[in-house]
Amino acid sequence: MNKCYDMVIVGAGPGGLAAAITADKLGLSTLVVDEQPEPGGQLYRSIERSLPENADTLGKDYLAGKQLVESFRASGITYLPNNSVWNIDNALNVDLISAGIPRRVRGRRLLFSVGAKERPVPIPNWTLPGVMGAAAADILFKSADMVPEGPVVLAGSGPLLLLVACHLVDNGVKISAMVETAGLKDYFKAMAYLPGALCQSRYLLKGLQMRLKLKRAGVPLYTGCRDLAVLGKNQAEGLAFTCRGKLLKMAAAKVLLHEGVVPNLRFSRLLNCEHEWYDPQRYWRPALDRWGRTSVPGVSVAGDAGGINGGAAAQIAGHIAAIDTACSLEVFTETERDRLAQPYLKNAHREKLIRPFIDHVFPPSRQALVPPDDETIVCRCEELTAGRIRDAIAKGARHPAQVKGRTRAGMGPCQGRMCGATIAEIIAERYSLDITQVGTLRVRPPLQPLSIEQLANPALGEKNE
Repeated sequence: MNKCYDMVIVGAGPGGLAAAITADKLGLSTLVVDEQPEPGGQLYRSIERSLPENADTLGKDYLAGKQLVESFRASGITYLPNNSVWNIDNALNVDLISAGIPRRVRGRRLLFSVGAKERPVPIPNWTLPGVMGAAAADILFKSADMVPEGPVVLAGSGPLLLLVACHLVDNGVKISAMVETAGLKDYFKAMAYLPGALCQSRYLLKGLQMRLKLKRAGVPLYTGCRDLAVLGKNQAEGLAFTCRGKLLKMAAAKVLLHEGVVPNLRFSRLLNCEHEWYDPQRYWRPALDRWGRTSVPGVSVAGDAGGINGGAAAQIAGHIAAIDTACSLEVFTETERDRLAQPYLKNAHREKLIRPFIDHVFPPSRQALVPPDDETIVCRCEELTAGRIRDAIAKGARHPAQVKGRTRAGMGPCQGRMCGATIAEIIAERYSLDITQVGTLRVRPPLQPLSIEQLANPALGEKNE
């Protein structure tokens, strides 16, 4: 028999840790599986090793994760770091691989709390050395105490772009410019959601403080920018863009791009959970009820994998999912579940009030969604350009899978995670379709490359207790 747990949690970020702590307190046998060597996820990455001198730079929101991780470490939860999930079947068997060795566990209930991923920004020359995602730069700082050598240009849209810029300023990195694709019209569109945002005014205040910090540091700010392109032939040398009808060029040794984050849907797609379209940020998310349940029995989602709401909301969602899981396993009644979850449900609603405002202030740019330049790389794994994608569409491909069959887009190591959304947007534009009519690439196992030897390993059989 494979080892069976009451609750298997995939992801050791804020949502997964909170769920595990609550599940353990409720007496559930709980397993947490995570790809990283330490708990914390991307938000609280390397929190146990964070340097004291970086406390002011990383801020209170980051340091709040230390107590969460400490509570997790002090519990009786089984924890498997450095383990990647490569398959999950309908019986809720979870296939893992660590150091090349596969194993299998089973959960009576599953919770995915795998967070978000940075949206690709396919602009001309975005694959050059010296170009990276702003979120990746933030991870580098948290995990290795490293920052890119300046001068740096930051470009795109989203609150994370501001946060990373502030981290760079605090570390003495010269910023040539902040180039934002969001503009004044986006703020006007967001005004309808300001009353709700005022209920979470601390987030608004934090945003204003970051803006003020960058202004005091003398960082040039350009808003409503279009036609972004990385300068350079063999490596990044700066950024060109259009602002108020003028073509500008900013020299830089590094270019950090960011157009928001989107839910990580690998596992919910693999199990064919129902998904819904969220238009303000142009992404799919699992269709969830108030408890975080998906359309597949026994499977729940907590945190940004179910829609981008931030770390605090992820923790709350984790607690709620664990309480509901205990109820579904008949640890207590629905009446008791509702009583225990009531304060979390109230706080979950409150935390989400800020999101419509943020999502309308920082929409992804059209250029990031549908690259206008045919020479721009869309599929990095296969080095396929937007022109190649459009050519396949012109020859009759009306679904991302058909583009995949004609071009090999999405057949590389990332399995379409970097290019799938862009392909769908290009199809929608070409045929004037609503994006929900286009479809998505199918997620199939293995979720990462495996050898035949690994697949045939007897560790997937009865030896794995």
